[in-house]
Amino acid sequence: MLFSHLATLVAATLGAFFSGDVRADRPNILWIYVDDMSDWVGCYGDPIAQTPHIDSLADGGVKFTRAYMPAPVCSTTRSALITGTMQTTHGLHQHRTMIKKPLPDGVVTVPELFRDAGYLTFNEAKDDYNFARDRDLLYSPEFNRPTRKQVNSHMVGRDVSWLKQLQGKPFFGQIQLKGGKIEGETGSKYPAPSRVSEDQVTVPPQYPDHPVFRNAIARHYEQIAETDAQVGAILSALKEYGLWKNTAVFFFTDHGSPLPRAKQFLYEDGTKIPLLVQWPGGTDQITKHGQTRSDLVSGIDITTTSLGLAGIDIPKFMEGRDLFADDFQPRRYVISARDRMGNAIDRIRTVRSDNFRYIRNYKTDRALYQPQYRENYPTFVTLRELLAAGKLSPLQASYYDAENRPEEELYELTADPHQTVNLAKHPDYDSVLKEHRRQLRQWEEATDDKGRYPESRASLRLVYQSSKGRCVTPEYDFLRKESTK
Repeated sequence: MLFSHLATLVAATLGAFFSGDVRADRPNILWIYVDDMSDWVGCYGDPIAQTPHIDSLADGGVKFTRAYMPAPVCSTTRSALITGTMQTTHGLHQHRTMIKKPLPDGVVTVPELFRDAGYLTFNEAKDDYNFARDRDLLYSPEFNRPTRKQVNSHMVGRDVSWLKQLQGKPFFGQIQLKGGKIEGETGSKYPAPSRVSEDQVTVPPQYPDHPVFRNAIARHYEQIAETDAQVGAILSALKEYGLWKNTAVFFFTDHGSPLPRAKQFLYEDGTKIPLLVQWPGGTDQITKHGQTRSDLVSGIDITTTSLGLAGIDIPKFMEGRDLFADDFQPRRYVISARDRMGNAIDRIRTVRSDNFRYIRNYKTDRALYQPQYRENYPTFVTLRELLAAGKLSPLQASYYDAENRPEEELYELTADPHQTVNLAKHPDYDSVLKEHRRQLRQWEEATDDKGRYPESRASLRLVYQSSKGRCVTPEYDFLRKESTK
């Protein structure tokens, strides 16, 4: 009896001491994290896309059809996901943050939580966070990185033999793929090669039906096909090295394609992403093949869901939801935000509900398309040339109109999937407009949306200097005055 009692005490003590260790039934977690890629994928119904490997994740797991990122650009989205919070909550919302500060006390990153739980963590290799934190805190030093040593880079080619080192080690890892940046961003070169012919593609109404745009769209399909081949290499390596069965694979992108009204903007094509989850040895919620879920999902839900699958307690500061929790409550709304993008200052918020997208433009004194780093892309050059020639439709020309930019936009997505008809002033939709407006206001106040506060002059000065004075909005007036003295 005494021996049995002592053994029980010892076991309990050891259990408490090693509480951070990984349970045998916890999965590895792998994020396949793609830059700048829309959901033009076969399993999402695209008839042109050549994506057999991405489609296989949907066939064997769960496909989320309505997943949206917190921001339409990489650094703000990545800052949100790595903390499990909206980027606006902790001041991580300015793309290309010039004065990076530490995270607030009590806020830690997801890799740190996995390391505390006994996991090996790695990221190959892009971080791009809008805060200052020692990378050695996030990622395990014992992980031997591949030959490319740059921190903000992507997997090159299809060689993932380095995954072999993960055998026998529970891990949380991220593999970064270039997606819509493969050999230059979509639309940055003309003509650009593609296995998809320009005659095959459809040009949506927000863009002119012009050879440059047909080529850019065809090119994005080529980038997606190469991304699919890289995904295939990753999945094959997981199987070859015996990691497949107990690895929960998340496939998603950081925002939509680099087409003009997608990346950096809050319409469907800028925020909507593919999200697939497959864990071959997992629970029935995941292993039942070919599941489709239409829940409204925020990108920060990927964060909390990853922790949930690993049995790691989700910190109270996190704002995401565990999509596979027994007590999961679907979202009624998903919020996304745009703030400064490089040198282009703006503030836009959007509410995505079941069938509507509401957009609030807070700075209506400037055009939607401001001068920024993509100015010399053939897509943008073509738009300006057609605008000068009077050959754009009213919708296409409106993106350059600084005098008539609406304060509010409302789109009914079933009838108008490309968001071409603004219903904000239509009397039949007045109650819908007010409800979305109310939801946005409540969220801004509840989270203390930091986009409501002006950026510091010290930060703006650095932006102005880095862009060599190519800044057009009034926030930079004090710097222009200084330069003329």
